[in-house]
Amino acid sequence: MKRREVLKSIALSGATFSFADFSKASTPSAPARSFFSIDDNNIRFSHSKIQKPFSVTFIADTHLYLDDTRGLSYDVYSKRMSKAYNNTKHFKTGRDLNPNIAFEEILKIAGENKSSLVALIGDIFSFPSEAAIGWVLEKLRYSAIPYVYTAGNHDWHYEGMEGPSALLRDTWINKRLLPLYQDRNPLMQKLDLYGVQIIIIDNSTYEITDEQLDFFRNCINSKKPSVLMLHIPLYVPGRSLGFGCGHPDWNAKNDKNYQLEQRQPWRENGHTLTTMEFHKMVFNSKNLMGILAGHIHNQSIDIVNGIPQIVAEANAEGGFLQIDFMPTLPASTTL
Repeated sequence: MKRREVLKSIALSGATFSFADFSKASTPSAPARSFFSIDDNNIRFSHSKIQKPFSVTFIADTHLYLDDTRGLSYDVYSKRMSKAYNNTKHFKTGRDLNPNIAFEEILKIAGENKSSLVALIGDIFSFPSEAAIGWVLEKLRYSAIPYVYTAGNHDWHYEGMEGPSALLRDTWINKRLLPLYQDRNPLMQKLDLYGVQIIIIDNSTYEITDEQLDFFRNCINSKKPSVLMLHIPLYVPGRSLGFGCGHPDWNAKNDKNYQLEQRQPWRENGHTLTTMEFHKMVFNSKNLMGILAGHIHNQSIDIVNGIPQIVAEANAEGGFLQIDFMPTLPASTTL
């Protein structure tokens, strides 16, 4: 399958890496005991400061299109995306699927795996339908698994609705999506789980604000082992514009989809200095164990400065990442 072909081509399936092999975070007096490994869609992070084993289930790109009479007045804006993912195929088995079934199945898997957290990282919805948002909230309540949510570029976007992306994001977060944040800041969040700092940044406009940059700086300066979650993956050399946060060619001239998606084109002169500084800061963060993203709909992995960035398969096709966090073995243990 395409996901396995990608992993095979970079020879990472089943591989294990010590962060000391890729970065200068360790010193002779305090050798790094941090590791990362991947098998299929199971990710493992290990660090000496992790207090106990736990797991997180990561979901992106469910693209729920559920709607009802409350959405009739917005039909003109939801017409294309309401038909985009009605019928899908499971990314492993090829069996018939749809976003509702896919979402329920992953919540069941998260429960069976006793996940400490379900991370919903963008494009859970194809547009901000009240029916779909209410349905997800009910499923999450029934599962009783703690969760965190951040928006993707489709969650707040009604195609053809006028206005800049940042304004539309704020509008529909406040009108529809707000209950999913559970009183957390929609644009930047952090959770501490058993010694691991999980940082969630909303980059669904492809850009980073000054406040988000300061927030990330403060988080990473805490020197806690951390994982960054965002919807749009960060630019990696050789990757397409889909890896659009910090991409040097992200600009209006190269925006090929703004007419299809009926939105304003990307910024004329490319990314702001703040977005580029964020990109640089992330890949130079010594305590960052990894980055987890969605948006592309295909699983992939890149390692930059010792930091792995893993993109999840679309949940609309049954995709998810199961992430296990474990304390490192004692230094005296032979691997």
